[in-house]
Amino acid sequence: MNTLGNKLRVTIFGQSHAPAIGCVVEGLPAGFAPDMEQVAAFMARRAPGQNAWSTSRKESDRPEILSGLVDGKTCGAPVAMAIRNSDQHSRDYSGLKRTPRPSHADYTALVKFGSSYDIRGGGQFSGRLTAPLCFAGALALQVLAGRGISVGAHIAQIGQVWDKATDFAHVDQEALAAVGRNSFPVFDGDAGDAMRQAIEAARLDGDSVGGVIRCFALGLPAGIGEPMFGGVENRLAAALFGIPAVRGVSFGDGFAAAAMRGSAHNDPFVMDGERVSTRTNHAGGVLGGITTGMPLVVNIAVKPTASIAMPQDTVDLETKEPASLTIHGRHDPCIVPRAVPVAEAVTALTLLDMLMED
Repeated sequence: MNTLGNKLRVTIFGQSHAPAIGCVVEGLPAGFAPDMEQVAAFMARRAPGQNAWSTSRKESDRPEILSGLVDGKTCGAPVAMAIRNSDQHSRDYSGLKRTPRPSHADYTALVKFGSSYDIRGGGQFSGRLTAPLCFAGALALQVLAGRGISVGAHIAQIGQVWDKATDFAHVDQEALAAVGRNSFPVFDGDAGDAMRQAIEAARLDGDSVGGVIRCFALGLPAGIGEPMFGGVENRLAAALFGIPAVRGVSFGDGFAAAAMRGSAHNDPFVMDGERVSTRTNHAGGVLGGITTGMPLVVNIAVKPTASIAMPQDTVDLETKEPASLTIHGRHDPCIVPRAVPVAEAVTALTLLDMLMED
């Protein structure tokens, strides 16, 4: 249940307040020399405690390579790494086995695993485990780049505020790369300011806010994926739903297509030199589960952070009576900004796995 992929397999291990978290990556080509500075920079985009819209938990997220690299190159053995946890406040979670947090996995985990479940920091359900996922994704991004494929994402929406619209058929690779270098990854700076204000307003209210991440893959060849249950959408959706707090995944125009006529939603085929292309890209780069060669467009809806400071209704599992819960601890008022590199990582891992299969 903690393993992603077929040819490229990533297994995540650890809990939020365990001594360490980490991953094992199998299937990377031997002789690949990852740029570890790029890996560190990518992981830093997800790391906590860096700004006002992030939890104050301080973790270096420095990966300790345990196996798989010799003289800086992959040797064909699994690449294993660990990240030591250093800033846990486990006392903040005492009592939650008795009064589970609304919209958390506390209750379902207790039903599934019993009283042995590690509830500290959310245990294995914590967003903390996306740190090793970003390590693996950073490696996949570098392998994809060597094949002329890039993956990048931006914050499309926070609350009721939207980033500027993007032409799905003509995504600017340089502009997308520049967005990834921003501490708040949006195309429109004014929209970014308004989004930060929305996050701060929620934080001051003791509340939280959600949003939408839009992820692009550029340079993908046509013909990747399988029909029916092995399609690109199927595989990506299954993987992306493994990211904590993801509540929806769509492609291209997504649910907006339901309100359109076919004449507006269809993407006319055209010739771009010797290459078959489409004039528009409402489909998001996939038809019949198979890539078209156009930019892949994935929309990921992220719920508001479940841990909020406002009093909430729950139940006392011992007395079976209603109870009120005020959550303590350190939590993001909005998960979306830190989830952007996680979405990129999962997309890169899934696409590289499918390319290796093909």
